[in-house]
Amino acid sequence: MAFPPTTQIMVLELLLCLSFGCAAALKPTCLSAQLTKPGDYILGGLFPFGMDILNLTARSEPALVVCERLHVDGLIWALGMKFAIDQINNSTSLLPGVKLGYDMYDTCFEPAVTLQPSLLFLTQNSTTGIGVLCNYSDYQPRVTAVIGPYMSSLCLLTAKLFSFFWIPQVSYGATSEKLSNTELYPTFYRAVPSDKSLMEAVVLLLTKLGWNWIAVIGSDDEYGRGAQEQFLNIAENHSICIAFEGIIPTDLADPNAKHYLEYTINLINSTQVNIIVLFSHSLSAQALLEHSIRMGLSKRVWIGTETWLLSDIATSIPNIQSIGIVLGFIMKTSPLPGFQDYVAHLFTSVEQEDFCQESRELNQHLSPDTLGTRCRQCDHVSLQAVLPSLSRAQVEPVHVAVYSVAHALHRALGCTQHQCPRAPIRPWQLLQFLDTFPFEANGQQFRFDQSHGISSGYKLIFWSWENDTLQYLFVGDYGESLYINESQMELHTKDFKEPTAECFKQCKPGQVRQTKGFHHCCYDCTDCPENTWNAKDSSTCTPCLQHQWSPARSTRCYDRSERYLFWTEPLTIALLTLMSITMSLACLAAVLFLKNLETPLVQASGGKLSLFALLTLLLLCLSCCLYIGKPSSNICMIQPMVYVLCLSACFSTFFIKSLEITLVTEFPHCAPTFLHWLTQRRAWLLVALCLLPECLICLGYLYLGPDYLVVDYKSLPTEVLLLCNTESWFAFALMHGYNGCLGSACFLCTFMVETSAKKYNFARGITFAFLIYFIVFIFFVAVFVTLKTILRSVAQIGTMLVISLGILVTYYIPKCYIIMLKPHLNTVDYFQNSIEEEPEDSSTRDNNPDPPSPAPQ
Repeated sequence: MAFPPTTQIMVLELLLCLSFGCAAALKPTCLSAQLTKPGDYILGGLFPFGMDILNLTARSEPALVVCERLHVDGLIWALGMKFAIDQINNSTSLLPGVKLGYDMYDTCFEPAVTLQPSLLFLTQNSTTGIGVLCNYSDYQPRVTAVIGPYMSSLCLLTAKLFSFFWIPQVSYGATSEKLSNTELYPTFYRAVPSDKSLMEAVVLLLTKLGWNWIAVIGSDDEYGRGAQEQFLNIAENHSICIAFEGIIPTDLADPNAKHYLEYTINLINSTQVNIIVLFSHSLSAQALLEHSIRMGLSKRVWIGTETWLLSDIATSIPNIQSIGIVLGFIMKTSPLPGFQDYVAHLFTSVEQEDFCQESRELNQHLSPDTLGTRCRQCDHVSLQAVLPSLSRAQVEPVHVAVYSVAHALHRALGCTQHQCPRAPIRPWQLLQFLDTFPFEANGQQFRFDQSHGISSGYKLIFWSWENDTLQYLFVGDYGESLYINESQMELHTKDFKEPTAECFKQCKPGQVRQTKGFHHCCYDCTDCPENTWNAKDSSTCTPCLQHQWSPARSTRCYDRSERYLFWTEPLTIALLTLMSITMSLACLAAVLFLKNLETPLVQASGGKLSLFALLTLLLLCLSCCLYIGKPSSNICMIQPMVYVLCLSACFSTFFIKSLEITLVTEFPHCAPTFLHWLTQRRAWLLVALCLLPECLICLGYLYLGPDYLVVDYKSLPTEVLLLCNTESWFAFALMHGYNGCLGSACFLCTFMVETSAKKYNFARGITFAFLIYFIVFIFFVAVFVTLKTILRSVAQIGTMLVISLGILVTYYIPKCYIIMLKPHLNTVDYFQNSIEEEPEDSSTRDNNPDPPSPAPQ
């Protein structure tokens, strides 16, 4: 909603013009004489009636400082104090029988000007001297309490002065957080909230509108610097990035002031910031805004406070609507009923000579000429000049400040509903009542908090221009929380787009901030990589613990599952199926060989040694189960020993058979002498002798370092890999190398042997069996060395099964085929060892008998 139209004021203005003529307002009046009034208890008032001090920097002696221009808001605030005191004096319940007086002076927004009336307030009653005493408990200064001043910088100056004399001081505009320190300023109170509340409201506004890339500018005074510092502290905790922090001068007469203002505008352009938060009093704000218009600064969003938002100094700048969007917070106050009529009537009265003469005579008791005229410009201002400010000025804080002192005086005097005793009251006697008791003003209840302030909340206003006329729209409020009616806010720039002010976006869970540029608070959001997590908006990803994992952009870690070769997975089932087939073939061969143990085929194949070889193949196949399921250190240690010992035992039987074939075929003349060492029971001794080196190597393997369990957290993204790792590659080479030597000996003994077509070729089966072994073993070593996953176990199982199948298919299955399907070939003649004979004459054949047949085993 907009401010209500001041219809009544406009009617009064029209009546004044018609009755006295508009030119009558230009005649000197006695308005300045209304700024003082005698009474039983005097309240001092410090108000900024004037501004623009031209001779301050040129002063060479402590001469009188003169303000050149009227500050209308200061005059209205002073009239608010006069209105409140007149109400109190006319009240029959607050201070009945007692009259309050007032003595108001100009501060001109300058410490040098403010100190003069402040010192006057400290003088002893009816004198111009300040008593120097050891104890001021009975000291009676000119005033009982002080209302004002408006600016924080002036209050910091006067608060220490009045606190020394324990004189209550109630400001209607000072918001600096420094003034909340009741130890430094025990007698300072204020009828407004501190800057901390305001800064929290501004930060919440920026956060709610999504603006996090802003500039903060403050005036070079206590209000600007203090508000800026307070804002930065709060903004830092709400992820708001500050493009730059600027300070603009308050002394506009300084030759460098123009340079500072232009530098600030250039900074705004160079950082391309769209949102500007301005904490400044009206004069400094006016200078900055004028320069931004003159330098052609494009439209921006300006966020301010009532120190300049409601000031006619800022709103009257030519072409002010071109600066862009303006919004900000003002204190949540209520209008004073009857105040506008009171001001209109007062302006009518001060133009009447009888009224002015009566005022001058009444004020003789307050020595009005001590500091000269209180407000030189006030006698030359008209009602129509103050009407625009009158409709929007925040007068209630002044009203509350006066009433707080009046209620404290009521309690200090011990007033009743009908009468107050006229007793001498020292200023310090009011303090306890200001601290502890609530009071009523303008129909509302107020109370000073622990920091001597009043929390009234704020309204959010928006500058709305219609036909070059400014309207203040209420678009939100801030109390315990912030409410914004965005539908009433025309947030768009010249291209009809809403202003953006983001150098970062709020990161989502699982993302972190990655700083960009030279502003540490500007960043992009990047996903947390795998095995890290982040549950809230921060700049770092937290690594998961070793036994945990997480996907990219995760908000938590998950426990890793164990990974090994499971019994139920398809690959394992396929291997177990192959193992079952292999074992079935081995068992079938063993049964057939056992049933036909005494036949020539089985005896020529090795007899019981063949059954032993089949048994080792069965054990080799069963050892595949050691590679399936969850491994342990003991299982890892046993696996290679079982593998190489079973293979060595099997190869030992083939080694004896290969030696027999070599002896019969390559050395027939020596065969009768040595053949008995390869048959009968001596063959088992040779098997044991062949197996003994492998057993000794296994003992060395245990000594050098057996295989051990490795818990690998790195190879798999979501699982922990359990696998057996080789400790000693030297022991690995010895164990497999010995089997390789046995296999090489068998291969070399058989691959060149030729046999008559009428005889069974035992050598061919052994040759192909070990050829398969060599091929498989080469692939096994290459895969085993390189693989670090469960495929290593698969490779080991596959190697054992393929070697076993190779031996069965090339050596045992053909013999089983003869036993089952061609039993007529199972004769001694067919299974005798023979060599390919050269064509010889019959005499030679008669003199050289056939080589002996292999003995039954």
